[in-house]
Amino acid sequence: MHTSFNPKSIAVLPFLNIGREENEYFSDGITEEIINALTKIRDLKVTARTSSFYYKKKHLDARLIGNELGVETLLEGSARILNDRVRITAQLIRTDTGFHIWSENFDRQLSDIFELQDEISLLIADKIRENFGHFDVQEHLIEAPTKNIEAYKHLLKGRELRMRWNAQDVKNAIGHFEKGIKLDPSYADAHFEKGWCLGMLASWGFLKKDEGLLEANRHIDTGLQLNPNSAMGHYVKGTISFWGYWNYKDAFEHLQLSLEINPNSSEVRDAMADGFSALGMIDKALANNEMALRINPLSANLYFTKGNMIYFKKNYKDAVVLFEKALSLNPFLPLALEMKAAALVLDRQPDELASFVENTPQLERPKTCMAIYDLMHNTNIFGIPKQVVEKEFMEASAVSLRAWDLYFEVYSGNHEMALNILDNRIKERSGQLFNFRNDPFLEPLRAYNKYREIENSVFLTPDLPEIIQEPSNPVSPSPFNGSQIDNFSKALESVMQEEKLFIDSELSLKQLAAHIQLHPNKLSWLLNNHFGKNFNDFINAYRLEYFKQIALKQENKNITLLGLAYDSGFNSKTVFNTFFKKETGMTPKQWVKQNTL
Repeated sequence: MHTSFNPKSIAVLPFLNIGREENEYFSDGITEEIINALTKIRDLKVTARTSSFYYKKKHLDARLIGNELGVETLLEGSARILNDRVRITAQLIRTDTGFHIWSENFDRQLSDIFELQDEISLLIADKIRENFGHFDVQEHLIEAPTKNIEAYKHLLKGRELRMRWNAQDVKNAIGHFEKGIKLDPSYADAHFEKGWCLGMLASWGFLKKDEGLLEANRHIDTGLQLNPNSAMGHYVKGTISFWGYWNYKDAFEHLQLSLEINPNSSEVRDAMADGFSALGMIDKALANNEMALRINPLSANLYFTKGNMIYFKKNYKDAVVLFEKALSLNPFLPLALEMKAAALVLDRQPDELASFVENTPQLERPKTCMAIYDLMHNTNIFGIPKQVVEKEFMEASAVSLRAWDLYFEVYSGNHEMALNILDNRIKERSGQLFNFRNDPFLEPLRAYNKYREIENSVFLTPDLPEIIQEPSNPVSPSPFNGSQIDNFSKALESVMQEEKLFIDSELSLKQLAAHIQLHPNKLSWLLNNHFGKNFNDFINAYRLEYFKQIALKQENKNITLLGLAYDSGFNSKTVFNTFFKKETGMTPKQWVKQNTL
């Protein structure tokens, strides 16, 4: 059964690559660019990339996907590169009925790819607005970020690697962004992408921190000089300010700027959740996480983040459920694996912990984890000797996602050593410890003055934001003055009655707006807020009345009802029958029979 959702909502499913396998990145890139373009429309709910790409190469019914994602429309299509040309098909589908609202084929020069993406995005927005209600649409949703198509291809290849969320692929992505910058030094997005990769790798210890952050900021600042109103640029700047420097003031300032430019970004909401969490504002963190999940309901990372918040509230059982949900969406999400192990330790679940360790060979410090269990709970269930733990530390990789060595010292009773380790890592702004204020494993250290000094060194600084506010979401006022509403309403009714524009089955909101010399945004507002109907219902109401008139005429008795419907401007049997039944409560045949007796 179809659940009722926000009618002005869409998920863009991954476009099918019907060309060479090595061009897969290009079809994925087109999908992502259309998603990013549509998110710029303030009142349109657009499912985020991660949740849309969950359905890649999965052939499922549109109604099922709509229910899972909570959207009323789906866009699906295909892309093919042939030498210097690109061929794209696209179709917009209702998720309540599976009905195809719109479809079109495009064949263009590859050099026109940005104009084509803009055209498709605007067409989709118009069709959703015509069918489901008012929102303003900008004149353009995509501006060409570069004139160099080869640079653009490298950006798409790099982004595809970056989105795999592991250190080696992120490092490999940097090479593509560098090639993009070399081909076009003014390519702001390539600077942002390279800056993000460098900054995150440095923040988590995969690069030399000072050098990595310095180079990251050089690229991010260059990008913002080239495009100061980039939502992505401010997101990246805020993210690196947070992870690299723990500068919460700058982080929130840039994240809020990003949200004001693009209020529909789940990535920014996730970053805001991390920021609020680090500040100990767990309820605000959860609120941002929930907002992110509404537009990205199949994101493993968002369920991991939510699990973290619940973990910090010391509700370990529910946290484990959320980590398992994250792992069901991405079985290789390393942080979720580590956090599940941590939650099982804290929740005193030795059997579950033993089973999890046995079946999860990719855990970083399994022996240390079990040793900490025994130390914390004063048991000898696992009986791991200290020398085994020390050997595990020596054999493990230099970079760890969890501070297991610190926790081991805490529960071995070496509190002074543990405080020294903590102090050094906090001074280094280690990404692994950004949530140290909430970390339940550090509870025994909080009684010490030195711990309070460490905490104050982070949270009693000018780097904290003074006021954290939600970006404003103003209600659009009437775009008309004085008697304009009445004047344009009369003009609209006049052309519909006298010129019968509705008979044109291809009539669009933009065409009608041009006919009465009104901006499409204003006509959309007038139809929905003054007449109380979306464009399609408004036009179909005239078509219905016209059908009723001609269906009862004697000279039309030999013409089928469907033929008369087409003559009235309806363009499909399904649309005609559905609208007729909705408006009259009966089928066209029943109505004609009733009115000819």
